[in-house]
Amino acid sequence: IILICQITNIIPSPPSCLDYLFCLSELYKQLILFLSSKITKITKKKSQKFRKKIMSSPSKRREMDLMKLMMSDYKVEMINDGMQEFYVHFHGPAESPYHGGVWKIKVELPDAYPYKSPSIGFINKMYHPNVDEISGSVCLDVINQTWSPMFDLTNVFEVFLPQLLLYPNPSDPLNGEAAALMMRDRTAYEQRVKEYCQKYAKPEDVGAVPEEKSRDDELSEAEYDSDDEAMAGPVDP
Repeated sequence: IILICQITNIIPSPPSCLDYLFCLSELYKQLILFLSSKITKITKKKSQKFRKKIMSSPSKRREMDLMKLMMSDYKVEMINDGMQEFYVHFHGPAESPYHGGVWKIKVELPDAYPYKSPSIGFINKMYHPNVDEISGSVCLDVINQTWSPMFDLTNVFEVFLPQLLLYPNPSDPLNGEAAALMMRDRTAYEQRVKEYCQKYAKPEDVGAVPEEKSRDDELSEAEYDSDDEAMAGPVDP
């Protein structure tokens, strides 16, 4: 230590006890600065690697979740060559008025999936208080607000959507007419659901459901509305 101090001219010679202490203090400071710089460099490199890992993990997670869905009982139709847009055939849960119906659901996975929730929507018509009849968009808190990276696509189709159809929430509707009918007359609501299933969600027809409404659909809806008006009877003057 004395030799180092003499060479670096930290203290004059001959050294004293105070010189020793001063020398040790200076060496300690130099050591702390050296270690701090090394730790900073190492931390920066690890941070960069960690960020790269996070950026690459969503794509791997998308592939894993999609493969898991394909290996299950769900029919998956890819829209493009990528893995971010596809259709899934979803069967109405048993013990519900939707049983027997099959819906084509469009799924869009954002770049940040699974840290950001997927976007889902019904392609063929669905009569439900929490599903918009025209756009097919879904009002589901676990997807829209409380999504977690711990969830995956199988959770959506095995848990979240079945629960939505088994337990509608008419107090927060996207289809006000369905919500009102459900609260007013549950039997009539379930009958209307079954009619929609028979008309729009037959298993043999779901594969050919277009994204845009065709002229035949519009005519059939007009006939359906006219039948409802006929059942309701003439309007009082």
